[in-house]
Amino acid sequence: MWRYYNPVDIYFGAGVLAELPRRVGARKAVVITFPEAAALGLTDRLRKMLGDSLVGVISDTQANPDVAQLARLYESFWRDFHHCDVVVGVGGGSTLDTAKALMIGTASGRFAELIDLLAAGATFVPARFKRLIAVPTTAGTGSEVTPYATIWDAAPGRHQKYSLQLRETWAEAALIDPELALSLPPTVTLHSALDALSHSLESIWNVNANPVSDELAVAAARAILTTLPSLMASPGEIELRSRVAHAALTAGLAFSNTKTALAHSISYEMTLKYGLPHGLACSFTLPMVLERAVGHCAGRDAVLARVFDCRLNEAASALHDFLERLGVSTRFENYGVAAAEAERMVQNALSGVRGRNFVGAGT
Repeated sequence: MWRYYNPVDIYFGAGVLAELPRRVGARKAVVITFPEAAALGLTDRLRKMLGDSLVGVISDTQANPDVAQLARLYESFWRDFHHCDVVVGVGGGSTLDTAKALMIGTASGRFAELIDLLAAGATFVPARFKRLIAVPTTAGTGSEVTPYATIWDAAPGRHQKYSLQLRETWAEAALIDPELALSLPPTVTLHSALDALSHSLESIWNVNANPVSDELAVAAARAILTTLPSLMASPGEIELRSRVAHAALTAGLAFSNTKTALAHSISYEMTLKYGLPHGLACSFTLPMVLERAVGHCAGRDAVLARVFDCRLNEAASALHDFLERLGVSTRFENYGVAAAEAERMVQNALSGVRGRNFVGAGT
C-alpha cells in the first residue's frame, strides 16, 4: 500500500514567467528575491509585469538563511506587508526558503516564536499565512514543489538547522522558466544540478519510496547524468538548460514524498561547520552512500540499477568518476575533514531525522 501527493500547479517552459500576472490575479503581492535580481533587470521586469498588484519587493536575502537575518526581515514583512495576499518567491533554494519562512505568521508577529515552534518539533497550525507562488531561477532545489524550508542558526556555540514543513508551505503554483537560469555562474549551475542528482538518488535509497517517486527519481537521475556535462560545456544552450530544469523539477516531485536521506543528513554539518555550499555538501558523498545502500534491499537495488548504464556493483565507481570529471572531489579530506571526524559525521548523520530514511540506516 502506498500514497503519492503533490498539490502544486506546475507551469514549465521557456517564457512561462509571463503567466505570473494571471496567477496573481487581483491579489496584492510581495516579491521576495535575491540581491542580484535588480542588476540582472529581473526586478524591473517583475514590477512591470505585476503593476499595481505589486505592493513590495524584498531583495536582501542571503544564502543559507540565518535566524538573525530572518528575524529582521520577518518582523518588517508582517509589519509593512500584512495586508498582502500572496508571496512570490523568485530565486534559488535559499530565496524560496526565505519566502516560506516569511509567509508563516505567528500570533505575536515575532520570528522567535516561529523558531520556538520549530525547535519543539511538534506539528502546529500557523496563526496566519500567505499563499506562495514559487519561481525558481536555479535548476536543482526542487523547493517549488515541496513544502520544505531550511533555516540555519550559525551563531557560535549553536550551529543548529531547523526544518520548516507545513501544509501551508506548499506553493499554490510553480513557474519553472529555464530562461531564468541562463545568467547563472558555472559554479551555481553545477552545484544546483548536483543537488537535484542527490534528491533523485536519495529518493531511491529511501524507506519512504513508492512506485511513483521511483519513476520520477530514475528519470531525473538519468537526465542529469547524461546532460550536466554538456550543459557545463555549453551553458548558453536553452535546450540543455530546459533538460536540467525538467530533471530538477522531476527530482523535486520525487523527494516531495520521500524526503531526503543520508547524503543530505551529512551535508548539514558540512555546511554549518565547513561552509560548503549545499549542492556540493549533499553530493560529494553520493558514491560512498551508494556503496552503503547496495545490498540492503533487493527492490531498492533493482531501482538503482535502472539509473546507471553499468552493473550496479560498478555504479559507485562510475558516479565517483562522473563527479571528479566535473571538478568535484568525493574525499572528505579535501574539504578539511580528517578520516576519524568523517566517520563520526557519517554515524551521527545516520541517527538524524533524514539519516533514518536511508535504506541501510538500521544495519
